[in-house]
Amino acid sequence: MLGTALRHSLDLRNIKILQLVRHPPSSPAELSWNPNAPAPIPDTKPLEGLTAAIHLSGANVAEHRWTADFKKQMVSSRFDSTHALATMLAGLRQPPKALLVASAIGIYGNREDEILDEKSNPGTGFLADLCKQWEAAAQPAVDAGIRVVHLRFGVVLARQGGALAKMLPIFRLGLGGPIASGRQWISWISLPDVVSAILFALDHTDLSGAVNLTAPAPVTNRDYTKALARAVHRPAILPAPAFALRLALGEMADEALLSSARAVPAKLQAASFQFAHPTIDSALAALLPGT
Repeated sequence: MLGTALRHSLDLRNIKILQLVRHPPSSPAELSWNPNAPAPIPDTKPLEGLTAAIHLSGANVAEHRWTADFKKQMVSSRFDSTHALATMLAGLRQPPKALLVASAIGIYGNREDEILDEKSNPGTGFLADLCKQWEAAAQPAVDAGIRVVHLRFGVVLARQGGALAKMLPIFRLGLGGPIASGRQWISWISLPDVVSAILFALDHTDLSGAVNLTAPAPVTNRDYTKALARAVHRPAILPAPAFALRLALGEMADEALLSSARAVPAKLQAASFQFAHPTIDSALAALLPGT
């Protein structure tokens, strides 16, 4: 979802893109790589002189129950590929000036009502440890003098994918409701804003390190539920009990659904980035027109 939207925006800028794929390339704009191989790309000449690299890979944390095997996959799909790419870019004669790497606000862990910006310490838990390893994997690029930006994504809201798309059918039936107490904070951002923020980070060479990609007004789960119900003109009064979520989803329920992270985009705001959708109501109105 995010990669497709980002490629579209880069195309509109007439920016030439080389996409790394894990299958045989189907066009000159693709280059095959295997991040688990000793030489992920045997011939790295096509990478020489690129302006920037953007790495968004990682197994979807909400796609499966968190078995021991899937947790290993979540780690390896992030750490191994990031480390392989950073090491490969660092070894080029003409490395890119910037490497933007996906991360997540899950690095802050469950922090209840604490306001979190990029200076806040990492938290504890599986997701927090995963994000710490993920960001550390880019160190070879940092050591080579490449400007590295860790894109700490919040919940990306889009009509055609992600969490919002999964929730819409339930809310349209009037079966939506808050999760557990509803007091946990959701740090969200609209898909148009997250793409604009990535392009902003590409353009602004003074941005480096962790950057929270979240809207400036995080909301509680209860307020998010009310806003989505208003947007689809349906009631939302059926809560999802915590014990039922834990029974159905196990560890993922506590780490991904019941956890609270009130993250704010301090670095983006300090750099004067302008959000098209700064509030949850403005975002949902833009994403769900005429609903």
